[in-house]
Amino acid sequence: MATHLHLAELTAEQFLDIWKHFDADGNGYIEGKELENFFQELEVARRGADVDPKNAAFREKMKDFMSKFDKNADGRIEMSELAQILPTEENFLLCFRQYVGSSTEFMAAWRRYDTDRSGYIEANELKGFLSDLLKKANRHYDDKKLDEYTQTILRMFDLNGDGKLGLSEMARLLPVQENFLLKFQGIKLTAEQFNTIFTFYDKDGNGYIDEQELDALLKDLHDKKKMELDSTGLVGYKKSIMALSDGGKLYRTELEIVLCREPLV
Repeated sequence: MATHLHLAELTAEQFLDIWKHFDADGNGYIEGKELENFFQELEVARRGADVDPKNAAFREKMKDFMSKFDKNADGRIEMSELAQILPTEENFLLCFRQYVGSSTEFMAAWRRYDTDRSGYIEANELKGFLSDLLKKANRHYDDKKLDEYTQTILRMFDLNGDGKLGLSEMARLLPVQENFLLKFQGIKLTAEQFNTIFTFYDKDGNGYIDEQELDALLKDLHDKKKMELDSTGLVGYKKSIMALSDGGKLYRTELEIVLCREPLV
């Protein structure tokens, strides 16, 4: 990994590689021990020698580094902050995050393109999806810029080249606080647990749940799974999830996508 940090310019894939390597728990932040490991790699790459993280000089350097790059001073680094540390060949992540209006808009745009509710959109639909997002955020862009974004995102997120882009991956374009999918990734419900929960809240067995039932379901998940959510967070997540619904009806497949697990076979 240190060799990546030697590079003056990184490709989009290398940037994502570094991110995944250091955000070990996948919560959208590099923090605590992850942050120390990241800074140690950075120092080794810069100096070409081992460094001692217990050393006072190391601590001082790390403090300076954080004051420069931790823009919101929360003691951890998120992807858009890291994008400033590691200059990518196309630093689009930074500007894209300023364009995405909200997770609700993101999900509403996603719903238009994931017509079979698989949790994926086809690569050939990506340009339309990004164009929709930019329109929702009232951002002006030209075709050249849109092509550039499309190609970069394809290189970053369609790593296996199957022409499909997953929602949980694409949601990395959202700022962390907007990316409610990250909150659900830690839940990892089994098919059996998911069925039990859905059946419990779909009282009349009509195959979908409404906003009130979703409210109860989220509160239940929050209590049982110790999700890091406050009441305002729950309201925001509910709104974002309902953006996937069909006229206020949230079907089983939509909820599967949100709970970040492979769709049931």
